[in-house]
Amino acid sequence: MATVVLEDVNKIYDNGFHAIHDLSLEIADSEFLVLVGPSGCGKSTALRMVAGLETITAGKLMIGDRIVNDVQPKDRDIAMVFQNYALYPHMTVFDNIGFALKLARVPKDEIATRVKKAAEVLELTTYLDRKPGQLSGGQRQRVAMGRAIVRQPAAFLMDEPLSNLDAKLRVQMRAEIARLQRDLGVTTIYVTHDQVEAMTMGDRVAVLKDGYLQQVDAPQTLYDHPTNVFVAAFIGSPSMNLYDAGLTVDGDSGTVEIGSQTVAFGPATIAGFPSLAQYSGRRVIVGIRPEDFEDVEVIDPDDAPADRRIRGQVKLVEALGSELMVHFVIDARTVDSGDPDAPEQEMGEGIANAVARFHPRSRAKADSMIEIAVTSDNLHFFDPETRERIR
Repeated sequence: MATVVLEDVNKIYDNGFHAIHDLSLEIADSEFLVLVGPSGCGKSTALRMVAGLETITAGKLMIGDRIVNDVQPKDRDIAMVFQNYALYPHMTVFDNIGFALKLARVPKDEIATRVKKAAEVLELTTYLDRKPGQLSGGQRQRVAMGRAIVRQPAAFLMDEPLSNLDAKLRVQMRAEIARLQRDLGVTTIYVTHDQVEAMTMGDRVAVLKDGYLQQVDAPQTLYDHPTNVFVAAFIGSPSMNLYDAGLTVDGDSGTVEIGSQTVAFGPATIAGFPSLAQYSGRRVIVGIRPEDFEDVEVIDPDDAPADRRIRGQVKLVEALGSELMVHFVIDARTVDSGDPDAPEQEMGEGIANAVARFHPRSRAKADSMIEIAVTSDNLHFFDPETRERIR
């Protein structure tokens, strides 16, 4: 096992495109780090530089105690799992898993031992004599994992390995890969565009945008304390609701004006944003997670004071069994998150989309006006100029 360190790494292509800007990351021994971001953010490029499949324009890359900028991929002691499995169709599962060992001239009895051990871990023992065409997508992905495991590398690199699987199988394989990584204790860098995948699998998550590292932290820290508007909107599903708002702070309480409506907040909010008073009387960006909205009709009135409510017109209700996703509009102005993959949020001048995660007992219906409680202790505030979190 080994640490992987990227120090001010840059990637500039021959056409002048600057794909990665001064990327610095340290992946600890046995850590599972996920690189996540929208399409074209540079996450796969960063992974390919670690693998040696892309050259490094500037900066330093270390695997263990070696600088490997100019080391060939085969000599970096890493194993890569690709999106398309990259299995040999004419070989059996046994031969696919053991192929790299055969090329390395590992003795046959050791190959057999390692392959069978990997097959047991991956529950592939009964499939060793089959060929890839006789396997399901999930089984083929496990074969690709087995091929990486038997090499006993210093690090695993995984480039969107689950993107070709259906939704149910993705959930199952997420759990399997996370369990396997914990059991093996191998340093792992995992690339995905799916932030749910990132949040459920990684010890830490690194968020990239346009080749720049935005934030790297534990998944829950990213969710609770996003460093800027982009991370706030990108991490979480459904996305955080973001609005242009007016702020007033008076001592240990205050109000935020969202369109024509005002929401009060108290000491807990001030404690979370100690410098918030400096923005009193100014415009800010306010963020509200979908779970911090609730239908007033299904909660204790004491939990929904009148000054912590808003009204909105319901446009769509999605019943998911355990919860309702309620889409409504308010007379406010949304803020662009900066995510190129995000759907368009504007519905017209001064009309803003909102998404709420309601209790399933809510009777919210499309085209109705509804009163909504806001958990204002959980509001997020960002500077409208820098788009950074107000510290």
